[in-house]
Amino acid sequence: QVQLVESGGGLVQAGGSLRLSCAASGSIFGLNVMGWYRQAPGNQREVVALMASGGSTNYADSVKGRFTISRDNAKATVYLQMNSLKPEDTAVYYCSLVWGGRDYWGQGTQVTVSS
Repeated sequence: QVQLVESGGGLVQAGGSLRLSCAASGSIFGLNVMGWYRQAPGNQREVVALMASGGSTNYADSVKGRFTISRDNAKATVYLQMNSLKPEDTAVYYCSLVWGGRDYWGQGTQVTVSS
């Protein structure tokens, strides 16, 4: 079983930056996708950014050019660098892993962007 542990959330002013980290409890190998989702109160959970084991990435249109996803496979860790934050980015951010036919989720970390 894999546990995902997130960190880096917090309160930031509009225009500021945050860096989220998510570390898996064990080694990740083979075909897999790691990424970030977010959910604001009253909204559905939406994909923010995904990165496959082969290195390909996908971003939500709303964050393109502002957010960057990266992976450190040696540390089994995925990051989300968030720049030029906007109040509409406020949400609980969840780390995700799809591997071996299973879905894994982090506990979520709150990101609040004030105007």
